[in-house]
Amino acid sequence: MTAIDELHERLEGLGLTAVDARLEALLEGAAKAEPAYADFLLDVVGAEADARRQRYLKTRLQLAHLPYVKTFEQFDFDFQPSLDERQIQELRTLRFVHEASNVIFLGPPGVGKTHLSVALAEAAIQAGFGAYFITAHDLIADLSKAIREGRLQRRMRIYLAPKVLIVDEMGYLPLDELGATIFFQLVSARYERGSIILTSNKSYADWGSIFSDPIIATAILDRLLHHSTTVNIRGESFRLKERRRAGLLSRPEEQREERPAVDAADAAGSLGKSKRSRR
Repeated sequence: MTAIDELHERLEGLGLTAVDARLEALLEGAAKAEPAYADFLLDVVGAEADARRQRYLKTRLQLAHLPYVKTFEQFDFDFQPSLDERQIQELRTLRFVHEASNVIFLGPPGVGKTHLSVALAEAAIQAGFGAYFITAHDLIADLSKAIREGRLQRRMRIYLAPKVLIVDEMGYLPLDELGATIFFQLVSARYERGSIILTSNKSYADWGSIFSDPIIATAILDRLLHHSTTVNIRGESFRLKERRRAGLLSRPEEQREERPAVDAADAAGSLGKSKRSRR
């Protein structure tokens, strides 16, 4: 057995798979550059450390259940001028994670709320924090099932463990009394212990309709907003932009030109007729 063969065998036995895979390249580079022994050893250890970090990050990303991987660099801030880019840059420092505060993205569908949430989660994972992504509907359905099966506390740990919990699409479907109570319990349990990133198409004034109870909505908002950053996005849908670019949709100004004009009196009259017809 040659020295190289023996090295491969020992590296494999020690679980140093990255160095094992790059052994010949490392030795060849050292033969050409003739580094100091310490520098060569640093290269060897660094190769293994880098590979292990990449495996760790890959595992964390898989465990986070992100719907996709999106970065801040991929976000078109020029298309959403309502966004304060300095506010987003502040969030990128992840100070909110260290402080266990929350981030709430509000705005109509398609404006980039989920993209920014995923980008924050990805940045948190890169920094060594655990993250978990789930839609509000799936979250409530999962915990409601756990209640029926008598294992709520055990299942709740999945949503309490990560430092960052992303709850997407809050408000697209209203919650019943049980769902509202479950979400209140989750928010209360994470309060000042872990961060929640939440996206919603509803303004805070409309949250009473989400939870079917203004009192519990107020209690939830009280805990969510105590330590939080709210990001309002008022702009056009990215998805509509792509469809328009492909020629599948007319521009907003063209839609306004095609739409028949309705004056205020006509609109009021229509509303009056609608009200009378319901009586």
